[in-house]
Amino acid sequence: MPAPALYRRLELNFHTQYAEVRERARTESELLPGTPGTLTLRTGTGQGYWYRRYKAVVAKEVEDFVCKENEALAREAMQQRIEAAIWTQGQVRQLRSLGMQVADKDAARLLVELHNRRLFKGGLVLVGTLAFMALLNELGVVAVAARTQDIDLARRQALKLAAPVPFLEAVQSTLLQFLPVPGLGRGAPSTSVKRPGPDGLRVDVLIPGPEVGDVKPVPELVWHARTVPFFDYLLESPRAGAVLAGGHCVPANLPQPARFVWHKLYASTQRHSDTAKARKDLRQAAVLAAVLAESEEGALEEAAAEASQKLLQAAKARLPQVRELLEAHPAAVEQLELVLEHV
Repeated sequence: MPAPALYRRLELNFHTQYAEVRERARTESELLPGTPGTLTLRTGTGQGYWYRRYKAVVAKEVEDFVCKENEALAREAMQQRIEAAIWTQGQVRQLRSLGMQVADKDAARLLVELHNRRLFKGGLVLVGTLAFMALLNELGVVAVAARTQDIDLARRQALKLAAPVPFLEAVQSTLLQFLPVPGLGRGAPSTSVKRPGPDGLRVDVLIPGPEVGDVKPVPELVWHARTVPFFDYLLESPRAGAVLAGGHCVPANLPQPARFVWHKLYASTQRHSDTAKARKDLRQAAVLAAVLAESEEGALEEAAAEASQKLLQAAKARLPQVRELLEAHPAAVEQLELVLEHV
């Protein structure tokens, strides 16, 4: 019995549908948080005021001031934004039914806040499993992606922001309860926040560094980050993409998929005490390697040419396991072996 393929390609019209949703989202300088909501007129004080009433998070309804009753242009502008959000919500629901990757509502609430505070525009990059899910959508393929309760955010150099954006303030403004995760060692600064409970959403801030887990300040976020080797390579020239989450499509920066492959192969060799995450890293690398080898000739080789020998040596150590995963994708095996032959 032949080995099953690691992915299937979406029909072109479905991928075109996703591209339209993404491009419409990219025209919105600010996304509406929560559900699309409705406009409500309040007239109890003698002067009427329009509010947008919506669910910000589960079981929490919020009203945001829009304009005075007689400000027709402002009211109409908000009504158009609500209708656009309703359209996007319906499109995301359809795309989910087609097999595209859609993160949950908690992730959506956070990503919308980061977008609205211009952090992605300033250079913040989404990495980790959520980035893998988004890259599958970007490449127009459907594959198995393990659900994640982690959001990994990274920056290669200082974010280009008009003024510092305190990270903790940003995540807490979602109206979701996020608490700083204590750093290792007494008095060590936190680099992560987490929702309560064993399955609560966790958000990590990461930066490049020669050693794993060093803690460095990120002044523009009034926060600290953990270092990850070869992240400067992974974060070089990120691509403008988007994340489907909840009922939203949120513009975000993503790693180049070929660089993602090589870095994930490296990362899988560093999970000495977490074999489950090592297997996940390896599978994500294999899936994207298969897609790129069969649709973007030369992408893996070009990305490898920019990688360090140490990173490629670690990737080469994973060739036996990668061959097994890629049994149904001989073109990917051939390209990986060709690149790593003389490493």
